[in-house]
Amino acid sequence: MRLSRRRFERLVAEALEGIPEEIRRRMDNVEVVVEDWPTREQLASVDLGDEDLLFGLYEGVPLIERGITASPILPDKITIFQGPLLEACETEAEITEEVRRTVVHEVAHHFGLGEDEIARLGY
Repeated sequence: MRLSRRRFERLVAEALEGIPEEIRRRMDNVEVVVEDWPTREQLASVDLGDEDLLFGLYEGVPLIERGITASPILPDKITIFQGPLLEACETEAEITEEVRRTVVHEVAHHFGLGEDEIARLGY
């Protein structure tokens, strides 16, 4: 499947817009970016190898782990990887749905949900 970077970034933006406002308001210190492919370091950070597909990655301190008097921290980062998503999907409808699922999944990490909890929610 082929999709321009501009169209792909629009799908990511639409997925973010689909998140309820009360949740988006609590994401003021989160940068969401699109990259082509994850680096080896990014794959290793989640125990994946070069042959594995990683659709998204949350890097930061989950909200539930932050103290009330914590010193200022750098923005958290959610990266959505275009290459693996395009490789795994055959139609634009599939990509649209998988981008939405990936964005919600990574946002859930920002709020402190682990993989098991996210899986129970269906993401």
